[in-house]
Amino acid sequence: MNQSIQSYLNKTSRAASLAAFRILFGMLMLFSLLRFLSKDWVFKFYIEPNFHFKYYGFSWVTTWGEYTYVLFAIAITACIGIILGFKYRLSIILFFLSFTYIELIDKTTYLNHYYFVSILSFLLCFLPLNSTFSLDSSIKKVSYNYVPSWTVDSIKLLLGVVYFYAGLAKLNSDWLLRAQPLKIWLSSKTDLPLIGQFMNDTWFHYAMSWGGALYDLSIPFLLLMSKTRLFAFVLVVIFHVFTRILFPIGMFPFIMICATLIFFSGEFHQKIIRILSNLLNIKGKSTEIRAIYKLKYRELILGVVAVFMLFQLVFPFRYLCYPDELFWTEEGYRFSWRVMLIEKAGFTTFRIVNYNTGNSFTVENKYFLNEFQQKQMTTQPDFIVEYAHFLGAHYKKELNNENIGVFAEGYISLNGRLSKPFIDPGIDLLKVKDNFAHKNWILPFEDEIKGL
Repeated sequence: MNQSIQSYLNKTSRAASLAAFRILFGMLMLFSLLRFLSKDWVFKFYIEPNFHFKYYGFSWVTTWGEYTYVLFAIAITACIGIILGFKYRLSIILFFLSFTYIELIDKTTYLNHYYFVSILSFLLCFLPLNSTFSLDSSIKKVSYNYVPSWTVDSIKLLLGVVYFYAGLAKLNSDWLLRAQPLKIWLSSKTDLPLIGQFMNDTWFHYAMSWGGALYDLSIPFLLLMSKTRLFAFVLVVIFHVFTRILFPIGMFPFIMICATLIFFSGEFHQKIIRILSNLLNIKGKSTEIRAIYKLKYRELILGVVAVFMLFQLVFPFRYLCYPDELFWTEEGYRFSWRVMLIEKAGFTTFRIVNYNTGNSFTVENKYFLNEFQQKQMTTQPDFIVEYAHFLGAHYKKELNNENIGVFAEGYISLNGRLSKPFIDPGIDLLKVKDNFAHKNWILPFEDEIKGL
């Protein structure tokens, strides 16, 4: 077995695969950041709100106020460095740190593809994406034809995890047997040209549900096989363009379409690099061409990448450590590639109780949270307890009274079901600490969603 592993680690692939991926990744990230700025989302999400919801363990990550634009400037500059392959290692590390910091400021803005960009950029910190067709190689006057195959395959594996785990997550009774929540979402799209007439049809809801699950489960394997690769890529384009038409999912479709090009052969990417070289009139005559790129600190990097990949394989299953229904409690839901599986609607009200007098009053959430934050807070328990502690601190100061309690009452509808009580209204949330333990103040779901 050790011999087989060593044999694999000695295999090589075209360096052009990593170079082409570097350029595409950098361009996509640059466009994404500029798009974010153009829509004034920096101000809306990171500067304007009075309160930001924190990831557990990352309360130290705070907004920089107006200087948040500096963070974006750092990330944009890093993207340019990535595209050009200039000071690549520094550029990708700066991008990973700045982008991830931005995402950690407020978990209200959590999206699966933001998480994907963060972990992918972390992986790219250890890979030689500047080994050819880069300013780094031009400055050093050394370019490489080949890189270790595992450096390319690690990107493929990460993409495979995203797709396959998203498919596994769809193997549940709501998705397959009730076509939920697609039935809710598609029924509101009847105004679309050509396909709008099908949006209320039950057969279409089930076709989309089952087709989506089959697509996610099969696409990594179809991309891996040379005979089905082109067909698979056509499916990738059709699937992501179609979902982009149906749903406001931002840059996710474009990121996945471009990322899956890594599955194509090294010769394919070599042709792309050759075309770019001709277009940019890059001759590279004074550059020494060497055969195989050899990584410094190879064993250390292999160890880091192996642990990283193992974590990505195991971490999405942490929900198994919790009792009760995952879609109801959402304990272990994030960071597990559960893409568009739930539709929750409802409300949560907070009551401040003065223990000294027995008096109480209801909080107007709109005075503390923007509309988007209110929507996210209403249905997610960790948001609720964090907001309760914020309210407690605020009103202890406002009322000059330490002896108060914060109680919440919420009703939630999950995937088209009737609204049900969500939180135990008799629990003082100021006495609840947010941690990784099960939140026993969430009321039972009293239903069952079978599956993974």
